[in-house]
Amino acid sequence: MFENLTLPQLQQLWWIIISLIGALFVFLTFVQGGQSLLNSVARNDMEKSLIVNSLGRKWEFTFTTFVLFSGALFAAFPLFYATSFGGAYWVWITILFTFVLQAVSFEFRKKPGNLLGARTYEMFLFVNGTIGILLIGITLATFFSGSSFQLDDYNHVLWQHPLRGLEAAMSFFNVALGLFLVFLARMLGALYLINNIDFRLHIVKDLEKRLRTAVSANLAASIPFLLYFMVSLTAREGFAVNPETGKVLLESGKYLQNLLAMPAVAAMLAVGLLLVLLGAVIGRLTSTAGIWYSGLGTVLVAFGLFLTAGFNNTPFYPSSFDLNSSLTIHNGSSSRYTLTAMGYIALGVPFVLAYIAYFWHIMDREKISTGEVSDFTAKEIY
Repeated sequence: MFENLTLPQLQQLWWIIISLIGALFVFLTFVQGGQSLLNSVARNDMEKSLIVNSLGRKWEFTFTTFVLFSGALFAAFPLFYATSFGGAYWVWITILFTFVLQAVSFEFRKKPGNLLGARTYEMFLFVNGTIGILLIGITLATFFSGSSFQLDDYNHVLWQHPLRGLEAAMSFFNVALGLFLVFLARMLGALYLINNIDFRLHIVKDLEKRLRTAVSANLAASIPFLLYFMVSLTAREGFAVNPETGKVLLESGKYLQNLLAMPAVAAMLAVGLLLVLLGAVIGRLTSTAGIWYSGLGTVLVAFGLFLTAGFNNTPFYPSSFDLNSSLTIHNGSSSRYTLTAMGYIALGVPFVLAYIAYFWHIMDREKISTGEVSDFTAKEIY
């Protein structure tokens, strides 16, 4: 099956697969978004424990999807992995450190006798939910704005800035995408908690109201950053590859041209944004299903952005320092043999997704309630 595909077809196939995994990861950051809401929507230890226990059912999905995304990039596009993870290592180390803080916090927040106390671990969860997602968004924005690196004749990475990737935060274009993802994750987190927590007891009704208010507040906060990013993206000069010579040049309105050349991707972005908005609107009212509309919309938007960054003769990891060091899905990929072998491995992905969906259903068959919060007694409920 995969042996019949040409190398360019395999490269395009693997960019689609990786883009889909990346889009699923963006949706799963609702866990980080929920963490960042902990101190703003919860008013007591019982409400905090409800939120943490609810998110604790899903946090491993986010982390493992992030690892899967990184591993697939390493296998399919090793030159990108070497360039970004090897050159911009301070930004990646910082991101990974926030995920370590997350894992430690879920494990030790309520353990008896922990030295740091619950509030310290709650602060760690907030750091992962804000700084971690902000830096991920900033890093993803460099797929469009470029990074300061050069590759020598042996493909050794020569990073041209001492901050090693953190310098991307000096661009408001990059920061705008990062802030949009932060507020989007917070909105998704609120929608997920509305769907996952049992609010039938009167004592948690106020928590439900605060979560529904958080949906609209974070949607409103995200819109200016989304508009700035999308307008800037379509208006700015982009990186283009001459298909005949392989040379990279700057081209006015490149990413707008990509969307016009790929109407299915443009439609995907438009439908995705409408679904995100629809989920937020119904989540703000009385429905508990908003997470599914906004979640699907988030996947479509992120998927569309990844495809815009890599297709139509566009470097998916451009160099702003040396244009011709930019990485495309063609010059940054593995060999035909490796991509073919990986294609058969990828046939197992639907089974992995089915496994995740099954256990998601099992975990969510009953909504989380105050009875599952170990430090909240029946006397306090009534």
